[in-house]
Amino acid sequence: MAVANTTKTSWRLQEIVAHSSSVACLALGKNSGRLLATGGEDCRVNIWAVSKPNCIMSLTGHNNPVECVKFNNSEEQVVAGSQSGSLRVWDLEAAKILRTLMGHKANICSLDFHPFGEYLASGSMDTNIKLWDVRRKGCVFRYKGHTQAVRCLAFSPDGKWLASASDDSTIKLWDLTAGKMITEFTAHTGAINIIQFHPNEYLLASGSSDRTIKLWDLEKFKMIGSSEGEMGPVRCLAFNLDGCCLYSGAVDSLRVYGWEPDRCFDVVPVGWGKVEDLAICNHQLIGVSYNLANVSSYVVDLTRVKKSGSVIQGVIQDDQPLTEPSPKGSTLRRNYDRPLTTCSTQRVKQSSESDRRSPEGERRSPSSEDEKESSAEIRNPEDYKEIFQPKSAISRTPPKSEPFPAPLEDGESLLANQGLVEFMTPMSDRQQPGQLKNLPVASSTPVLRVEPTVVATAPCPIPAVTARPPTNHPPPSVILSSRNEPIGLNVGDFLPPARNNRPSVLGDDEALAQIRKGHDTMCVMLTSRHKNLDTIRAVWGSGDVKTSLDSAVSMKDLSIVVDILNIVNLKPSLWKLDLCTSILPQIEELLQSKYESYVQTGCTSLKLILKRFWPLISDTLTAPPSVGVDITREERHQKCKACYKQLKNLSDVVKNKADQVGRHGSAFKELQLLMAPLDY
Repeated sequence: MAVANTTKTSWRLQEIVAHSSSVACLALGKNSGRLLATGGEDCRVNIWAVSKPNCIMSLTGHNNPVECVKFNNSEEQVVAGSQSGSLRVWDLEAAKILRTLMGHKANICSLDFHPFGEYLASGSMDTNIKLWDVRRKGCVFRYKGHTQAVRCLAFSPDGKWLASASDDSTIKLWDLTAGKMITEFTAHTGAINIIQFHPNEYLLASGSSDRTIKLWDLEKFKMIGSSEGEMGPVRCLAFNLDGCCLYSGAVDSLRVYGWEPDRCFDVVPVGWGKVEDLAICNHQLIGVSYNLANVSSYVVDLTRVKKSGSVIQGVIQDDQPLTEPSPKGSTLRRNYDRPLTTCSTQRVKQSSESDRRSPEGERRSPSSEDEKESSAEIRNPEDYKEIFQPKSAISRTPPKSEPFPAPLEDGESLLANQGLVEFMTPMSDRQQPGQLKNLPVASSTPVLRVEPTVVATAPCPIPAVTARPPTNHPPPSVILSSRNEPIGLNVGDFLPPARNNRPSVLGDDEALAQIRKGHDTMCVMLTSRHKNLDTIRAVWGSGDVKTSLDSAVSMKDLSIVVDILNIVNLKPSLWKLDLCTSILPQIEELLQSKYESYVQTGCTSLKLILKRFWPLISDTLTAPPSVGVDITREERHQKCKACYKQLKNLSDVVKNKADQVGRHGSAFKELQLLMAPLDY
């Protein structure tokens, strides 16, 4: 008889530090449910693969905090709106800025891409809604009518209408072809935070700070339902993919609603706090929230959520009995007609040419110089190539990955009978770590779990393990910056010595002695490093970067130099010619270090020096002698001469390492190209 393990309905998938400062906004890719964009007060937009800890790409260009982000339907582009009212659109496949759009006079509060074409809608604190043609770099229409900030925008699935929700408690429906408002819904009594079109039917859902969710019939333009079970403001909504129910992301819970009549099918506790966005993929709902610089993602297994049947709470109108939702496709409500053509052939009302050339300058993007300031820094090349540059054009969208594995419920027994060893028995009496890899492990913080397996009740014999004497492995030639095991520790050191070919029990004192081996030395080293960094920090506070770096060099500790360089490399404006003369000899040591992180820092610094100072060094050394005495020129000439000599020495090191394979080889090849002028 086997034990069936129960998995959780909802769990936390991951928590990441998304920005160097507070996160201001985020958005999930609705198509795949596997992409996440975050905008921060550091003026960056970071792109993530859900469930993976490393940022794929970091997009720069905004000079003010990013307050709104949105993917397009194919997830090939992302748009970000800033506190200043500017918009920037990036092409994620090409990893470059596509458009910079200016025109709003205040914070961007809402964004949405047209479902079929190159149009983009933006809403702002200035109460205006603008429709942009991304191809032509301009605003083609402006919609006026709201009296407060426009908090949410949504295009209808057929691309013919645009719905807008505002802090003024109204929802307006705009006809893109006619360029005018169709109707206005005014039943909410608080600011409206979210609106969502039904995927098939002429139906619109809205969530408000008045703690209600309302549904609107878009044929008769009237409210057909209102749910009042929310405990706080409604922040995000999502229809099930087949449209059978509506999910509401409440504080620390997910609610499942039906309509006609109004009812709540299920309430699922989820610890996501104030959830900011939802996406559905592989019968799972992914929710994301943020707090300060941290972003958390959560998963709800929709196969275990009630979408029909018994009611948890709700108001039944006219005392009518509950009815099951109509089968998909059998509803009498009109469905959207999705055109086969793209939006480029669809008529959209546009402002006159003279209006677009108005002196406000709001319908034109800035010059190309502004676009050149923006960049897309690829932080994770492997994930970038997998998601945005697939080998087959057929699978352009992010790969259809498997559902996130559900962890076991807390408290579930993972061992089927007492024939298996107890959890707290000593290591020598249990299976060794390599033999435990097939047993499921329960945890209250599930992140990237494997699918739980069923443990059979038959007792499993535990083979005796003979401890092997420690083996001395040669140290690696390059110590990777990211690794799964510590350097300098041998697993054999922690195994008890073998006596008569039988494993003996390692006592607590012996185990602690093994673990603490080298601990005192490490403490002394870290204490010394901390003291040195405090000294550098005191000098740095005076604003003298050169003296700070000279102090680091005089300490004869490369780790301190690397710490300083990692800061200075982030701000190229701090670099001066004086700095180059001090740091170039240190770079030679870094490039030949066994630590990968040291080599990376050295390559980055050398690349920066070559790009910023080689033209100055070359021009100074090739310039004809000056007439008279020019002390400043002489000093600069001496510095350039010293830098040139050091760069020549580095050139030989770079040439020797350019034949390496992999990431290091590529970095050294790039440096070799930059240093080619030294040979002339």
